[in-house]
Amino acid sequence: TVTLADEREFPARVLGADPATDLAVVKIDGEDLPYLTWGDSAALDVGEWVVAIGSPFGLARTVTSGIVSATGRADIGIIGYEDLIQTDAAINPGNSGGPLVNLRGELVGINAAIASNTGTYAGVGFAIPSNTARGIARQLIEEGHVVRGWIGVIPRELSPELTRRYAPGATSGVFVEAVYRRYPADVAGIRPGDVIDVIT
Repeated sequence: TVTLADEREFPARVLGADPATDLAVVKIDGEDLPYLTWGDSAALDVGEWVVAIGSPFGLARTVTSGIVSATGRADIGIIGYEDLIQTDAAINPGNSGGPLVNLRGELVGINAAIASNTGTYAGVGFAIPSNTARGIARQLIEEGHVVRGWIGVIPRELSPELTRRYAPGATSGVFVEAVYRRYPADVAGIRPGDVIDVIT
């Protein structure tokens, strides 16, 4: 059941869910339904003001504000595919799934998680970028599931130390930490210790 701010309730059905990004599409049928316009999360700037909306601790329609603290956060261990917006807008348990909105009223993220030792707001929250969510939603609506390319490697950021040891002279790329046997990368001859770079 979906309950709107005007207390209308609608039966709902899940069109599809993507556990890797912790996103789902839920469908309701009704008239005069409120909605947000998709914003371009790639256009977000660090320091830009945003508003988080949700139901922390069961307190429906709670609004908090803050700034974009960082973009492109990864390796946090929250969801499988991480490229997250970091914000200091207060996000607490119950905010997950709520919108992160810019000052133009556009949806730029889906509130997803917090970094905290206590389980409550400690100044660092994370949202799934709208551009990611929009692509996931489209696939869930059209296919009911998400299809991803996967070559079968565990990548690692190419640090100065790894560059010196494995790829002297490299200025960009991804270090291959491990390769899954019998997957495309293994079949193609990619091995742990290789550096994969994009040539444009």
